[in-house]
Amino acid sequence: MALDSKVEQQYRAWLNDAGIDGATKAELLSLEGNDKEIEDRFYRDLEFGTGGLRGVIGAGTNRMNAYTVGRATQGLAQFLLNELPEPRSVAIAYDSRNQSPEFALEAALVLAGNGIAAYVFESLRTTPELSFAVRHLKASAGIVITASHNPPEYNGYKVYGPDGGQLVPHMADLVIGEIRDLSFNQIKRLDRAAAESQNLLHWIGKEVDDAYLQVVTAVSQRPEVVKAMSDKLHIVYTPLHGTGNLPVRAALAAVGFEHVHVVKEQELPDSQFSTVKSPNPEERDAFKLALELAARVDADLIIGTDPDCDRMGAVVKDSNGEYFIMTGNQSGAIMVDYLLSSLKEKGQLPADGVVVKTIVTSEMGAVIAQSYGAEVMNTLTGFKYIGEKMTQFDQEGGHTFLFGYEESYGYLAGNYARDKDAVVASMLIAEACAYYKSKGLSLYDVLLKLYAEHGYFLEKLESRTMKGKDGVEQIQGIMSDWRTNPPAEINGRKVVQVLDYSLGLDGLPKENVLKYVLDDQSWFCLRPSGTEPKIKVYFAVCGESVENSKSLLEGLVQSVMKRVD
Repeated sequence: MALDSKVEQQYRAWLNDAGIDGATKAELLSLEGNDKEIEDRFYRDLEFGTGGLRGVIGAGTNRMNAYTVGRATQGLAQFLLNELPEPRSVAIAYDSRNQSPEFALEAALVLAGNGIAAYVFESLRTTPELSFAVRHLKASAGIVITASHNPPEYNGYKVYGPDGGQLVPHMADLVIGEIRDLSFNQIKRLDRAAAESQNLLHWIGKEVDDAYLQVVTAVSQRPEVVKAMSDKLHIVYTPLHGTGNLPVRAALAAVGFEHVHVVKEQELPDSQFSTVKSPNPEERDAFKLALELAARVDADLIIGTDPDCDRMGAVVKDSNGEYFIMTGNQSGAIMVDYLLSSLKEKGQLPADGVVVKTIVTSEMGAVIAQSYGAEVMNTLTGFKYIGEKMTQFDQEGGHTFLFGYEESYGYLAGNYARDKDAVVASMLIAEACAYYKSKGLSLYDVLLKLYAEHGYFLEKLESRTMKGKDGVEQIQGIMSDWRTNPPAEINGRKVVQVLDYSLGLDGLPKENVLKYVLDDQSWFCLRPSGTEPKIKVYFAVCGESVENSKSLLEGLVQSVMKRVD
């Protein structure tokens, strides 16, 4: 293939730019003759979406590197200088991925070059602690360097507003506007010594850690039950080589859990995530070593957290004593029931309590919450929208936030942060396990009980990865096809409602999402991922039994994916 002239121009510009370091130029020179790779690296700028940047690490405009991080930070700095009052400061955290510390420092030094103070964690920390730190330090913004559960070749850059939540679209658009017209030679930067001597670079650690642990453990509902059951309950935990190891264990210990068995092979940070195909607690393979350890210690519960510790997966024993990996919807429903029932029993369930979930999350948790008299609100996919609702509640009053969650293993209880938190979720699911064990029930028993009471809800997610420029066009084509040619029926059921969220439905921001509701109230939803080269298809049914729901779900998935594929 012949290189597009604009792509070649960008490629040559990097090779000839005096500001680009020698190692980067050497990497680019090694690509000579590989036109497809050069095109993929330079056909666009790495897109700054509503959550920030995410991409493969490497040289080029469509890659994560010091230059793209510096450019994004310069745009953020200009936004802060234009839109927010003095004193301006930014809290920065990073995870265990390749070049995370380097990217965090680069962001701090660009902020310093613009006269904005950076407060950087001295070593890796979780994403939810960064959200907390923005609020705790009264910072103007936050940055976390992470690519969540993506493969090892990825890294990312997420931006948080002064409320501790990820930037929502109207704020992100302002930052994107600043970045769009920036060239690399417009990036202002101090070196580390100058930034520290001018009091523009600060290192933070234990004081923020202690404050964070205090607010997390304050969410505990039944510490007396945990203490009574502590010698009878065994928990296996894996941080999957990420940031969760210390804070999750600290939270569990603080509320009284004594038998927490950590998967040694996955305990320490490892940027290659060498023991798993993907460091994602949504994937069964990620629990292979944890399941082996659980069998040895006869664990009641297995907990896994992703690299930046904002997602939590739980595994429990089923009726046959086999380990059963719960979906995010199932774990969320159990936590909704445990939290609200505990508050009600103590007479602390507020009359204006709200549970917030996303449009692709199961209705099971909503039905449970409503059975306790709580209001349920829906948001678009992405925890930033749940955080935005929380901030609205604080500002406007009239609603008390109880719990927020999404099907992709993200949960939050407590008002201390504005992002999903696997630390508090780990503590809550473990506490629920202890409480129900004291009643002679496993979490699987509780799940079956909730099904019998509220309906046999079952969900599934299918995704298709489509990389590169061709993949982007392919995903756009799929969405266009479904949007312009909506089905009249699927799997023998009539489509009774088509929800096109690109039109801005129900007062929600516009987003490229399509949801189809069938005449039996089952539904499916098509959504391009905002952080990965994927299209995701969500499915949900509610049958008369577990077996009936499985059958309904299988038929719906097959019918829809036949057209997607």
